[in-house]
Amino acid sequence: MNSVSLPASARIASALPTAPRSLEPPSGDDAQLKETFQQFVGEAFFGQLLGAMRKLTDKPAYFHGGRAEEIFQRQLDQVMAQQLSQSSSERLVEPMYDLFTLGRK
Repeated sequence: MNSVSLPASARIASALPTAPRSLEPPSGDDAQLKETFQQFVGEAFFGQLLGAMRKLTDKPAYFHGGRAEEIFQRQLDQVMAQQLSQSSSERLVEPMYDLFTLGRK
């Protein structure tokens, strides 16, 4: 099995139904869609927030790791964005998901 995870935007696109949308809500459990929506919104919001914070600080004069450190910081920011989105899903993502599903009904 491939261990590479898809970006959140690809996961949300794959979770959406492929058939033409009707005015009826999709049948079955929307747990996968809700989880994917949570990941997408959280990673997009917190990813942008962490990226903006990194741009505010300059590189240190000494002990900078170069390109490897920059790559590691991006990966660290991605993991931190995932953790932040999981920990704050009730306050941030739940209202947005309710509005998203309201538009689909």
